[in-house]
Amino acid sequence: MKLRSLLFVPGDRPERFDKAAASGADAIILDLEDSVAPERKGYARDAIAAWLAGTRGCTAFVRVNPLEGGQTADDLAIILPAAPDGVMLPKAEGAASILALEELAGQGRLPPILPIATETPAALFELGSYRSVRDRLAGLTWGAEDLPASIGATSAREADGRYTAPIEMARSLTLFAAHAAGVAAIDTVFPRIDAMDDLAAYVGRARRDGFTGMMAIHPVQVAAINGGFTPTPAEVDHARAVVDAFAANPGAGVLKLDGKMIDRPHLVQAQRVLAAI
Repeated sequence: MKLRSLLFVPGDRPERFDKAAASGADAIILDLEDSVAPERKGYARDAIAAWLAGTRGCTAFVRVNPLEGGQTADDLAIILPAAPDGVMLPKAEGAASILALEELAGQGRLPPILPIATETPAALFELGSYRSVRDRLAGLTWGAEDLPASIGATSAREADGRYTAPIEMARSLTLFAAHAAGVAAIDTVFPRIDAMDDLAAYVGRARRDGFTGMMAIHPVQVAAINGGFTPTPAEVDHARAVVDAFAANPGAGVLKLDGKMIDRPHLVQAQRVLAAI
């Protein structure tokens, strides 16, 4: 599935579901966790299940509650019969969390899982384990809010908006873990909806670094995210030229194209660009 943009929607606001599905996002994330108050969880489960049973209009994930909170089984019991396209698991701690979620659901019942892989200190030490459950994953993503709170950090960002060193490390480790597992690398949300130039810069940095998509908190962010993760015509043309050059010279390790030397890493990058069309 294409996952350039994934838009969060509170699960207890069913009047927003259709609008989110029509936003242009590649997927929506119907949330049962942070955006829903405890007394509204039951209502949100029923609202999500009812909407999933209808005509969706786009790929739909459901973010369930964390495994340690005692509500995940209740979430799964209501939403899985409605067949969501994916499940987002917050506060995941590696492959063990994926297997625990699978056990709660019953073998063979879970759609692809998108773990939020950096929300606890222990989670960082389990990132490499996702390779062993790669066939169960839709991708890997991370968060910049729960982790600093869990270690007593006073902020996740420097005064100029950049992530602090510990949080930047968590972002990088998630990126490498996703690619090691061969799954989509999804960057975290950009928290402001009134700073579109800053959002565009953030998306550009994410794609430059190797992320393949990003989460959104408001429909106004979707177009910028989709555009940022879609190769430009010039990039596509160059990628095709690289692929064609190696196809015409199958035994070559290094070639000359438009006056520049290209080698196998350029071919791999070109193939990634074409796969993202």
